[in-house]
Parts: sequence; C-alpha cells; structure tokens
Amino acid sequence: MEVFVGLDWGEQHHQVHALDGGGATRLSLRVPHDRSGLERLRAALAALGEPAAVGVAIERREGLLVDHLLAWGHPVYPVNPKVAARAREGYRAAPVKSDALDAFALADLLRRQAAAWRPFRPSSPTHAELQALVRDRERFVIEHRRLQHQLRAVLETYYPAATKLFSGLDRSITFAFLRRYPTPAEAERLTAHRLARFLARQGYSGRTAPEVLIERIRAHAGTPNVGVDVARARAMLALVDFLEQVGRILDDYAAAIAGVLERHPDAALFASFPGTGLVTTATLLAEIGEDRTRFPSPGSLLAEAGLAPVTRQSGSSRRVGFRYAANHHLRAIWGQWMLTVIRISPWTREAYDAARARGQSHSRAIRSVGARWGRILWRCWLDRQTYDPALDRRVAMAT
Repeated sequence: MEVFVGLDWGEQHHQVHALDGGGATRLSLRVPHDRSGLERLRAALAALGEPAAVGVAIERREGLLVDHLLAWGHPVYPVNPKVAARAREGYRAAPVKSDALDAFALADLLRRQAAAWRPFRPSSPTHAELQALVRDRERFVIEHRRLQHQLRAVLETYYPAATKLFSGLDRSITFAFLRRYPTPAEAERLTAHRLARFLARQGYSGRTAPEVLIERIRAHAGTPNVGVDVARARAMLALVDFLEQVGRILDDYAAAIAGVLERHPDAALFASFPGTGLVTTATLLAEIGEDRTRFPSPGSLLAEAGLAPVTRQSGSSRRVGFRYAANHHLRAIWGQWMLTVIRISPWTREAYDAARARGQSHSRAIRSVGARWGRILWRCWLDRQTYDPALDRRVAMAT
C-alpha cells in the first residue's frame, strides 16, 4: 500500500484522514452518511491512487460503509475498538476526544501495522447471506429468551403453578393451557378427566399424567386478589402472543438458513461432523468463513473460537488464563456443539471425563475437547474434505 486511511464512522457523519508512507497528511475531510457523502468519499479516495494501494482502517467488520469500501476495491482492515482506543492514548496529552483525532490515529496505526495485519476479504453472496441470516436469527433467539423470562416473572406474581406444569414456557401446550385457563381460579376448577380431554384435543404427547398435573396446580396457591388476576392475565396473554410471533419468525429463519445451506459449497463439509444440526452447521460455517487463508494454522482457529488459552509471562511469573478476546458467536456455538458430541462420541466422552478427573472445571474440560475437534475441523476445512468417521478411531488411539 502507498496510502493509509483512517475512517472514524458515525451514524450521521464519517471523519476521514489519509497518510502517505512517511506520515505526511494526504487527506482530511468529513462526509455525511448519505448518497452524496458516499460519492464524495469515493472520489476523494480515488484521487489518492489505485484502490488496491489505498488501505482503509475502520472499527467495523460489517455495514453499509464497509460494503461500499470493498466494492470500490480498497483493502479494508477492521480494527478492534479496544485496540483503537489504546492506540489513541499515544496521540494525546489530555483525555480529549475528537473524530479527527480518532481518524488520524487509525490511519497512523494502519501505516505502522499494515505489514502484520491481513485485510478483510469479502465473502461470496451466498456466504454473506448465510452470515446475515445466522446473526439476525441469534438476535431473535435472544429476544425469545427475554420474553420467556418476562412471562415467567409475570406468572410467578399470580400464577406460579403454570410454570411447573410442562417442560417449558415456550411450548405450544403451555400457550394453549394459558389461553384456556388464564387465572389460577379457572385452573383450580379442573378435574383430571376434564384436563385429560383438553390435553387430548391439543395432541399432548408428554409423559405426565393428568392426575399429576392436577396435583401440581393445587400445590401452588394463587393470589387471593381477583383484580390482580385479571390485570396480570392480560399481561401474560400479551407475552404469549409475542412469544408465538417470535417463534414463527425463528421457524422462518430456520427454513431460510436451510435453503442457503443447500447452495453453499462448504455446507456438506460442516454437516458431516457428528452433533451438528442445522443451526450448529450454519453458525460454524458462517463464522469460520470460506477464506482458507484466514486461519493458516489450527492454533489461529482455536484462538478465534476462544479455545486456546492465553499465557502471561513476566520474569519468573507465568500464568495461563482464559481467552476473553475471541469471536463470541463462534465460542458459544462451539460449546453447544461439544455438549452434543460428548454424548455421542465415546473418545470425546473419555477425554472429557479424564479432564474432569484432573481437576478441570466443566467449562475448561469442554474447551479441552473442543480444541481437539478444532484441529480436526481445521484440517478438513483447509483440505475441503468432509469428516471421515474413521477419524474417531484414529483420534482415540492418538489420545
């Protein structure tokens, strides 16, 4: 690169600063976040030289601005906000902050570190669609969980028995029961026979007998204040409506993700691993990506997933600790994946039990077996080969 650009993005305006290889300022301007601003930014960057020779450092990995920079052909270097904040400390003598200083600090940081950094590579349209679907679905999962907590909190205030009847508050049988019997008084008038007829109409396939459910209802007292029952039932039913709506949205996302996976060339590779269902396959693929130069070694993938520990050494002191700086989406799905693999892979279960016997915590043991699977996944991903079940035997022998 010949020109190094720092771009401090904002919702309304973007501050831009460009330096040449010697640190001299080539450009400093502020553009609005609209069509005219983007056109002005493109023209200003084009005047600095060929797009491939003009690198841009920005504290984002996605978004409209990043998409445009990539489309224009510029190497884009996403900078962790914490790294950028530490870098700014060297350019100010007082705790002041300005967009111009932030853009300059990013540009100078890129000028000094570009040789050690790797630019962000744009994904194929199919992979970009999958990644967006997976990330957006996760936001709705968080909302679904939040609504469940709210529903439970409301029920505990006036109708605690309803939280003890079925396996979860997000089940269709729970929604049907709450709609039919929204207050404790209505539920307490139920008999085992009437409840059995209701469950049959709903197609309930649970193993709990109606008599047991009746005992659970009568074991938990409701509020004696009828006015509270009526008011809280209204809030409860509103939350049930929200939960059902978000549940339908999640079903739609699952169908959309399945459709994209059918078109993705790497989907079969990730789906070939044991314990990977639709969501795990899609999330692993979306977060690891399709760029084989991104992770040149298995250790780099393990660090991205938060599976490689961090060593801190100074003099005679040496500590090995948890890696906080990682891809949290990848870390979370990897942990869920390992919980499934432990149940179906004998050697994984043995490795987990051995780690626990050595005194490791549950989460540390999960990361330990996750690292073993990470090395296998990295090799298959790099070679574009699906998982060979015979590896289970070879890995077991190696351990």
